Amino acid sequence: MSLPHVLLLHGYTGSGPGHWQRWLARTVSEHGGLADLPHFSDPDAPDLDTWLRELDAHLEAAPADRERVVVAHSLGCHLWLHHAARENIAHVDRVLLVAPPAPDHPEPAIRSFLPPPLDPANLRRAATETRLVAGEGDPHCSAQDAKQLAEALRIEVDVLPGAAHVNIDAGYGEWPAVLKWVRSRTVPLSPR
Repeated sequence: MSLPHVLLLHGYTGSGPGHWQRWLARTVSEHGGLADLPHFSDPDAPDLDTWLRELDAHLEAAPADRERVVVAHSLGCHLWLHHAARENIAHVDRVLLVAPPAPDHPEPAIRSFLPPPLDPANLRRAATETRLVAGEGDPHCSAQDAKQLAEALRIEVDVLPGAAHVNIDAGYGEWPAVLKWVRSRTVPLSPR
């Protein structure tokens, strides 16, 4: 079986140099998989409708002969939830939502993404399997909020001790556990 096609959805302000999403894209490609890490328009002032159109284009370009995996970080998680709530959408095999912002996050720049739709039926229509990963001590979403989000969506959640927002500031450059999940569905996900 060939390695999957991995579509990585960055969050607010993007995934800068050294971020685990960039590492994952490079590593998947080095191991014979296909990785797509789009740079969504205006990451410092994101617009939901624009990002949804761009997401559609990347989903349409994904090959049909490979497993299709989406790995979203931060605001990219809410982008996926909005995508899942639409009609006639592309279906993927697996989705990993990493460190989503709280549904009532106060950041004005992400207002068009809030609140995210929380319908488990939509999520199942968009992907065969979805899992959430949250970092303990995340300033953008408490572990309790993440657990409530997972419960509302009826999906499994892994809370990583001390992982905060699961980004560079929390020490997430290389993250072998996410590569294992992409390659072989290894769960639960563990810290770096």
